[in-house]
Amino acid sequence: MTRVEDVFDTLRQVRYPGLEKDIVSLGYVTGVGRVGERLVVSLEIGTSDAQAAETIEREARRRLDEAGYGYELQVTRPQPAKAESAPERQVQFEDLLPEVTYKIAVASGKGGVGKSTVAVNLALALAELGAEVGLLDADVYGPSMPTMLGIGDQKLGMSGEKVVPPRVHGIRVMSLGFLTQGITPIIWRGPLAGRAIEQLMTDVDWSGVEYLVFDLPPGTGDVQISLSQKGNLSGAVVVTTPQDVALIDAIKGVGMFQKVDVPVLGIVENMTHFECPHCHERSEIFPQGKLKAEMERLGVPVLGDIPIDPQVATAGDAGKPILLAAPDTAAARAFRQLAVRITEVLKDPRT
Repeated sequence: MTRVEDVFDTLRQVRYPGLEKDIVSLGYVTGVGRVGERLVVSLEIGTSDAQAAETIEREARRRLDEAGYGYELQVTRPQPAKAESAPERQVQFEDLLPEVTYKIAVASGKGGVGKSTVAVNLALALAELGAEVGLLDADVYGPSMPTMLGIGDQKLGMSGEKVVPPRVHGIRVMSLGFLTQGITPIIWRGPLAGRAIEQLMTDVDWSGVEYLVFDLPPGTGDVQISLSQKGNLSGAVVVTTPQDVALIDAIKGVGMFQKVDVPVLGIVENMTHFECPHCHERSEIFPQGKLKAEMERLGVPVLGDIPIDPQVATAGDAGKPILLAAPDTAAARAFRQLAVRITEVLKDPRT
């Protein structure tokens, strides 16, 4: 007789299109029972992407057929939104941070595009606007915020059963880097990384925070999916650079968030041009136009572009981000403009 676990193992071979996560891990397989000699498999496909849902159902049937099971597949999908209604999120995810008003994921399809630099300066710029801001270093494989904010050995306080995130440069910061020693590499399997993110949300005191900025690891793996399912994100900001290879990965990142029903607030193009500090003339370094055309095709706005400035890297390495180290530079002004733009989009998505 077929074991229930064998059926789950079969369905673990079915991946969400374009992602590394299988439908069992995503919770789409809601039950496996038996009526006489026949298996009854319940599949609740929690995405409003009709094409992805069809692909998942087709692949699930193929895998079950190949395994030789006698089965009945019961499939449930979200109801499509009415044409006249405003776009809404079709899947209701768990919210581990109901006390936080806005939760912003800063992501990238690949490493090396300045995602963490954008995240930390965005958080600081939001704080300059008068908001209470938190910064959660969710890059569990390579946490960089302790270095970028100049935080050495950090003793964490407690409030009841929750960790109190230290306040640095006017923002509350939490990073797995506070809990690891030196430069010891962090090697975790995906599910463990996802659970670590959950703990950084639930075991830390974020009460009173209006904007919580998440600095995600690059790519489209377990951390991104866990945060999408558990964090009830207000939106995602995808960081890219003008090179074609970075743009391709940015498009994949946008697609990932759209598939898991997280609003994409927009794209930030980093290191786009050089502005002379003396005459303020703008010099374009890379060919222009391709990013904006691709984002128009996807219906995703370009929120801003950040100029190249060697001070951005040196300031981050020194533990004092450019917004604080050189507040009058073109890069610092661009981060402030980005913060204003994001607050506008969050409060009125039509802007």
